Amino acid sequence: MAEFTMELNDDQKQVRDWIHGFAADVMRPAAAEWDEREETPWPVIQEAAKVGIYSLDFYAQQFFDPTGLGIPMAMEELFWGDAGIALSIVGTGLAAIGVVANGTEEQIGTWIPQMYGTPDDVKVAAFCSSEPDAGSDVGSMRTRAVYDQAKGEWVLNGTKTWATNGGIANVHIVVAVVDPALGTKGHASFIVPPNTPGLSQGQKFKKHGIRASHTAEVVLEDVRIPGSCLLGGKEKLDERLARAHERARSGGGERVKNAAMATFEASRPAVGAMAVGTARAAYEVALDYAKTRTQFGRPIIDNQGVAFQLADMRTQIDAARLLVWRASWMAVAGRPFESAEGSMSKLFASEVAKKVTAQAVQILGGNGFTREYPVERMHRDSAIYTIFEGTSEIQRLVIARTISGMPIR
Repeated sequence: MAEFTMELNDDQKQVRDWIHGFAADVMRPAAAEWDEREETPWPVIQEAAKVGIYSLDFYAQQFFDPTGLGIPMAMEELFWGDAGIALSIVGTGLAAIGVVANGTEEQIGTWIPQMYGTPDDVKVAAFCSSEPDAGSDVGSMRTRAVYDQAKGEWVLNGTKTWATNGGIANVHIVVAVVDPALGTKGHASFIVPPNTPGLSQGQKFKKHGIRASHTAEVVLEDVRIPGSCLLGGKEKLDERLARAHERARSGGGERVKNAAMATFEASRPAVGAMAVGTARAAYEVALDYAKTRTQFGRPIIDNQGVAFQLADMRTQIDAARLLVWRASWMAVAGRPFESAEGSMSKLFASEVAKKVTAQAVQILGGNGFTREYPVERMHRDSAIYTIFEGTSEIQRLVIARTISGMPIR
């Protein structure tokens, strides 16, 4: 087990600098255009695939970094480049995490490569959990999966919403209810292969921020998939459901994670790293501006009102990174999140991103409010971090329940 450290080794620094160069040279020059177009930046994703950033091998190398810092380091640099384009590049990763967290070795080997495609024919994947009436309240999920014993197929019906890459994905990972009597314990995840009849894109959302990332509804109408597309397999599911029913009959209160929660728990520190990247980008723009913008015959950073804001911004960014790296190291080291450290990192970093980008707009004044400067876009983008993969309110609830052991509502 690697010791926790805040110092990157030489290999990690090389990877960081490589990603930073791509973010600076390819992503940033394209950011404003794709934000305005509100379309998936396929050419940028393809460039990322050609250099090896958008690939299974790249994410696997970062994921299996023994220090746990590979993924947060990569996320910070990509989202420093641009949040909307970065989410288009890394959005497939949430679906991939869903397969790794819940799938068999055969499923991982079969489906994850199809999520990415090749540099000449890039593909994306989508993780579909939220529904119109079931966002934070996953217990209200209505999408059903029913097993057709005669044909050995699962039949899915329902509507998913807020799905990154929803409808344009090559592979969709769908969380559905298989046993309504068990509430969230009766959920399971399914792979919907490419071109499966019955799956269609619903409404595509026009968003406040991260506009280069495709977000849409996914409609499932009598979608039939092979039994082998149940993540983890039916035998494992049947055993899990039987245990859950037995606990329910005996009044046992043992906590059981459902498929969606297992995916989100694994990804929350990575979302925190995304927020750190956006915050750092806005801070750097504001710092440079404050050192060169003159008013009353001197740079505005000479004023304590501006200088102290920048000092607070930098302090908060570094504190957020520390929480993210700690949670990431704990996860790879097998340390339990006894105080909900994963949620802590996501909560704090996302709130910092909103605050720091707002301060950056303020420091730039009227210029910060225009699209001539990137902090306006960064401020819009930052709003998503306190919402997706568990709102700040949900993170606080998770933390409060974990530290108190009480069913706080």
